[in-house]
Amino acid sequence: MRTNPVIQAAIDLTAGAVGGTACVVTGQPFDTAKVKMQTFPNMYQGLVDCFVKTYKQVGFRGFYKGTTPALVANIAENAVLFMCYGFCQKIVRRIFGLDKKAQLSDLQNAAAGSFASAFATLVLCPTELVKCRLQAMHEMKLSGKILQGHNTVWSVVKGVLQKDGPLGFYRGLSSTLLRELPGYFLFFGGYELSRTFFSFGRPKEELGPFALMFSGGFGGILLWSAVYPIDCIKSRIQVLSMAGKQAGFMGTFSTVLQKEGVFALYSGLKPTLIRAFPANGALFLAYEYSRKLMMNQFETS
Repeated sequence: MRTNPVIQAAIDLTAGAVGGTACVVTGQPFDTAKVKMQTFPNMYQGLVDCFVKTYKQVGFRGFYKGTTPALVANIAENAVLFMCYGFCQKIVRRIFGLDKKAQLSDLQNAAAGSFASAFATLVLCPTELVKCRLQAMHEMKLSGKILQGHNTVWSVVKGVLQKDGPLGFYRGLSSTLLRELPGYFLFFGGYELSRTFFSFGRPKEELGPFALMFSGGFGGILLWSAVYPIDCIKSRIQVLSMAGKQAGFMGTFSTVLQKEGVFALYSGLKPTLIRAFPANGALFLAYEYSRKLMMNQFETS
């Protein structure tokens, strides 16, 4: 590409933001069900029960609680993730002594994606905390853990600042990092491996929308299948800390195992896997096409 590194980074950032938006628009109701079932597994007998009860108690808007912070979270995360992914690919090339334009293997791309996720965690954790709290606010009031809930993004933000200060937005940071590093290794690795399978020796850039969506969905399935228990603990820490001091990752993990058993760590897995395929397929489709469009614009101008 003829564009300089700054323009390249801006293109990757913008394409990542477009992909993040597509991801949220496609999968938000299932993400809401996931957070509710992770945090309060005893309230719901399954995905259908969660959907029915949410609709009866809160209405259709209940499925879209936390959409604004979810959009901010996904736009911020994927913008930073894909921008840093480009930088991390360059670092991986240097580590392996490859030429600047050399194609990385699927494993090397997976490593670059894992490195990039560490940077994305810093912008993801605060916005995801607000999103999760809004999504599970009804259950927190219903269980008696809090007397009065917050119904808007600003009220949740103000509550965090008043109670814990700016660092309160980083509740669950270690859990988020533990989830992201291995998760995005599998995410990018699965995506690139699937694209290699579909390309049959052709350049990956020539793949059509079906192959891109399937590859993105495959990467999403691998990510969530591997790190779901860690995500469950993260959600609990971020939501239940509203009611007072919450134990850290190992403390919460041990408590869940002892009191609820190992299956509690997988509560909400079904809506997550249902959401993972179309949402991440849409993410990569939007990312690849918007990125290609912008690169072509700069190369022909």
